[in-house]
Amino acid sequence: MAKKQRGADALTAALRQSGIDRIFTLSGNHIMPIFDACIDADIDLIHTRHEGSTVHMADAWSRITGQVGIAMVTGGPGHANAVSALYTAQMSEAPVVLLSGHAPNNQRGAGAFQEMRQADMAEPVTKASWTCASPDAIAADIQLAMQIAASGRPGPVHLSLPSDALELDVKQPGNASIAVPASLPACDAQTAKQVLEALARAKRPLVLAGPAWLTARARKQIAELEARLGIPVVGMESPRGNNDPSLGAFAQMLAQADCVLLLGKRLDFTLKFGKAPAFAADCTFLHIDAEQSELDRSRRAVGERLAIAQRADVGSAIAQLLEQAKGGQHQAWLAEVADAIRYRPASWDTASSQGALHPVQVCRPLQTILDSHPEAVLVSDGGEFGQWAQACLSAPHRVINGPAGAIGSALPMALAARVARRDAPVIAMMGDGTTGFHIAEFDTAVRYGLPFVAVVGNDARWNAEYQIQINSFGKDRLVGCELLPTRYDQVCAAFGGHGELVQRPEDMLPAVQRAIASGKPACVNVTMEGIPAPSVSRK
Repeated sequence: MAKKQRGADALTAALRQSGIDRIFTLSGNHIMPIFDACIDADIDLIHTRHEGSTVHMADAWSRITGQVGIAMVTGGPGHANAVSALYTAQMSEAPVVLLSGHAPNNQRGAGAFQEMRQADMAEPVTKASWTCASPDAIAADIQLAMQIAASGRPGPVHLSLPSDALELDVKQPGNASIAVPASLPACDAQTAKQVLEALARAKRPLVLAGPAWLTARARKQIAELEARLGIPVVGMESPRGNNDPSLGAFAQMLAQADCVLLLGKRLDFTLKFGKAPAFAADCTFLHIDAEQSELDRSRRAVGERLAIAQRADVGSAIAQLLEQAKGGQHQAWLAEVADAIRYRPASWDTASSQGALHPVQVCRPLQTILDSHPEAVLVSDGGEFGQWAQACLSAPHRVINGPAGAIGSALPMALAARVARRDAPVIAMMGDGTTGFHIAEFDTAVRYGLPFVAVVGNDARWNAEYQIQINSFGKDRLVGCELLPTRYDQVCAAFGGHGELVQRPEDMLPAVQRAIASGKPACVNVTMEGIPAPSVSRK
């Protein structure tokens, strides 16, 4: 007689069949059957200290490895804690599946322990969100969830798993609990030809790619597209949009463009909705996107200036453009845009501060470490210090907080980066405010032996809000911005990691080198001046 299989066993077997051998999780009553099933399935559990961290780790894992990241939490408040992190993954276009335990189906509506409308709660920040109907549907459900997460515009998917669906035996494996979405059409050759013709007619054309094309693997594809087209192809993933400091003086080039192809790039707040002065008033737009809603939004934003709007898989569009590209006569413009993106003010070379480090003095010494390995990872949080880090540093793998603009994700993301890239340097740049969100994940890093370096720019305040208040309301109206100059290095050491305090520029690089040499999760706490985020422009 064949061995009986619980729903939990069917779930883990389906995950293994799909190549998943690791789940980022935090335990809880509803998901204990899955913990048990993971032992036999040989699936590793990375057990965090907060449910939001599980999603941030799955997010970073997916961006670095190209695989779907799996996060798992318990139901009720555990699920609620994880939902906010889905927004960062959604806006960063990261393929993540959140598995949430759930009250049993046979008690639905009866007031079961931690019963809540979990699928409804997650729906606004996911591509799809539903509750598994039975043990028989569980294998098909997880396979469908992963398929949806990775297809079209990648993004998070949520699947709630009622405890009875996990505990009861599978009787007859069946279909998923929801209908399978229609497949996305591929970009046709005729549309690609029309796009190429429109770009060729332009004097200053640009191609803008969305966040999904900023992973290390995808950047190689858009770099190849740029080389074949002879037209600037620029990936955008910052909440600062066209003023992203990592793109130098690109905003000045964008304002000169006369034709812009949006490849999976939303025409949203990051592009000032296509309006002047961010764009020339007569700039035309071409848009290829996985979602009709985004094409409709572009039409509402720029009207008749949207010359081509095609719903199609962006990967297939890039393939078609590569196949048909014949180069162009835009080499001077290509060089001008590249030069603008590389531009950084000469004043940064001599930036200094009295009694504390300037952000440039914190960041620039670390480039030598990121250049030392072909798989090095730079994780950058948001806030003012995060913008300096993104402007000053580059790495083969770069993981930032993305268009969501949320802060607090860098610590868990750095842990996932270390799991994904065991031998490469992992440097996480974060302000002191953001450090407090998930500081207990230093414990997770120590428990699992995940060494990385967190560089904390400590200006003892919420600097982004400080800058808003002082500029909008005046220095006599500052409120709620102050923090203590906490010794985050000592907090890390108390968890069992390595701590360094830096108060002089010449000590910056040696401190980080000692932190790496320690072989432990490390925090380099830097006394830093609270300076506004950089605004890069050429006079």
